[in-house]
Amino acid sequence: MNQKKTKNWLMIKLPIVYFLLMFVLSCSSNNISSFNESDVFKIIDNKMAAQESSWNNGNLDAFMLPYWKSDSLMFVGKSGITKGWNKTLLNYKNSYPNKEEMGNLNFKNIDYKIIDNKSVLITGKWLLIRKNELGNLSGCYTLLWKKLNDSWVIVYDHSS
Repeated sequence: MNQKKTKNWLMIKLPIVYFLLMFVLSCSSNNISSFNESDVFKIIDNKMAAQESSWNNGNLDAFMLPYWKSDSLMFVGKSGITKGWNKTLLNYKNSYPNKEEMGNLNFKNIDYKIIDNKSVLITGKWLLIRKNELGNLSGCYTLLWKKLNDSWVIVYDHSS
């Protein structure tokens, strides 16, 4: 190629190549597009349905399975802030010492917010139906789910 043709090629085609490269890179850097939202929501919904079932069978250890098993797990509730998986489980066991106290739990997810390809924020309502003398309980929750080691886990739970 002579110099004039090379210069013309660079002047015309290089900006096009640059634009295409930037477009491809910007698409790939948008982490949200790297997974199917509805699939992630189904995974989370299924994990929460399993939590309901575990709770309703009186199994708090199984209920805690979707929580991040870490000292960095944070749970915020009516009694304050709890850090750590073991402490959170212990609080549940102290607050709900038997199946009668536990009653039947129901979750209703109201809003799903994608933060990035490894973080989802869920807002919803919970209802605990118990025998008349104990009374029903209800409230709202905000859960931060993160994908860690190829599994979606709750890393932050604010339940009121």
